[in-house]
Amino acid sequence: MRHFRALAAVLAAWTIALPAQPASAPRPTYSNPILYADYSDPDVIRVGETYYMVASSFHFSPGIPVLRSRDLVHWTIAGHVLPKLPFAPQYDMPGPHTLTDKISKPIGGTRYASGVWAPSIRHHDGRFYVYWATPDEGVFMSTSVRVEGPWTAPVAVIAKAGLEDPCPFWDEDGQAWLILGKVGAGPLILHRMSADGRRVLDDGIVVAEDKIALPVLEGPKLYKRNGFYYIFAPIGGVEKGPQAVGRARTITGPFEWRVVLEPGATAVQGPHQGGWVETPSGQGWFAHFNSSGAFGRIVHLQPVRWIDDWPVIGDRIPGKTAGQPVLTHAMPDTGHRPTRDRLQDSDDFSGRRLGLQWSWNHNPDDRNWSLAARRGFLRLHPLPADHLVTARNTLTQILQGPQSRITARLDVSHLAQGQRAGLSLFGVRPSWIGIVATRGGERRITLAIEGEESEGPVVTAATVDLRAEVRSDQTVRYSYSLDAGRSFKPFGAPIPLARFSWWKGSRPALFAYSRGVAPVAKRGWVDVDWVRVEPVS
Repeated sequence: MRHFRALAAVLAAWTIALPAQPASAPRPTYSNPILYADYSDPDVIRVGETYYMVASSFHFSPGIPVLRSRDLVHWTIAGHVLPKLPFAPQYDMPGPHTLTDKISKPIGGTRYASGVWAPSIRHHDGRFYVYWATPDEGVFMSTSVRVEGPWTAPVAVIAKAGLEDPCPFWDEDGQAWLILGKVGAGPLILHRMSADGRRVLDDGIVVAEDKIALPVLEGPKLYKRNGFYYIFAPIGGVEKGPQAVGRARTITGPFEWRVVLEPGATAVQGPHQGGWVETPSGQGWFAHFNSSGAFGRIVHLQPVRWIDDWPVIGDRIPGKTAGQPVLTHAMPDTGHRPTRDRLQDSDDFSGRRLGLQWSWNHNPDDRNWSLAARRGFLRLHPLPADHLVTARNTLTQILQGPQSRITARLDVSHLAQGQRAGLSLFGVRPSWIGIVATRGGERRITLAIEGEESEGPVVTAATVDLRAEVRSDQTVRYSYSLDAGRSFKPFGAPIPLARFSWWKGSRPALFAYSRGVAPVAKRGWVDVDWVRVEPVS
């Protein structure tokens, strides 16, 4: 007993000596947008403790980026579903071309604004499935065990033009379904689908169409929760529309609809089209886009609460069934601390493959670019074109806002007469700064705005640094350095960025093309040493 009392006294002393436990620390917060970058039409899922996002990519190749996150706020690019766009010859931009750097259409000989529209991603039976439509060719799917790939070659689920925004759903009884829309926004059509997801089994039934209450109905995502089937779908158009949800006890309807997210008193005027996901702890979240002009459709994240088996997204608006977007909020309870994951951007071209941040404008001509011709450099051989928008092998990445500085170092010593190479903010009626090899054998710094070129100084050195500074007012200011980056000289005044370019925002781009075909003996090239992307506060 004496030993027991002694031990108790020691334990009591230890207890008194222990510091008081702090109250639960507040959760860290995040701010919207979570991705100030044009990942339009996002769809999100969770597999285990990891989150995956896909987005529309239109005429850019490779197609359908797949992003990965552990905390739902910070993301990195994991891969692409489509190595190239195989759907039609126009994705190789064969011409004849009617498009110029002064106009946005007609787009003859190309597939601008076509390609991948609003994909959906699901995980079923140990595999990832991605579905998408191209407005000219049909509805397609691809599948993979890993998001990094390899992905299967695209399968035509419906070989028919004029369809958009497909989303698959596997019910608890194993029956597969496919919901989609028609180009022009509505109606929503539901098909039975084969269990392997490769083909539809019927002509489909209309499950939603109401041009008054549900105008511009598109982008459906199909879910099931607590015995209800839900269709999440945006209405009202890209720039001003809210998010609606339909609910029914059976998958074929009838569906009862209500608005669950609208602009409210916020500056986010088009908070819609995205994907709903739950964390392991049961928290609900909705990732959606908001149109932002030249930066494209950037990604926001909203909390989701369920009230009487209806979702309310964002901060609930008093007296309404809908919420409004949050600008800041406590981080999602994912079980992970906030990460430092970020979208890839800068590149020194030292790898054997292009970084995942890069996409070509349409399909590239692989015979005329290389990472192996000169190790540590990207080599571009200029191909004949009258305009930048019809030039092949223009390499782009998504612009990150609200302010950034993009700098590229180019070895231009091998450019031949008539050839141009440089750095662009690419889109409708593009601008660029670059080097033009003139008839007299000179190489001159040149600024181009909507195809109109202004000559600058002669470049006598082999290398030149080109810079584009993008500002939050959606303008770009170009400059150049002829002394290895020690000093930069502005060229021209700030230039407005293209506000919206064939469904995409403006994009930093490296290019090389030739006006007139250079003699074979003088087949030129440009070597890009590196590209650096820096946020600007």
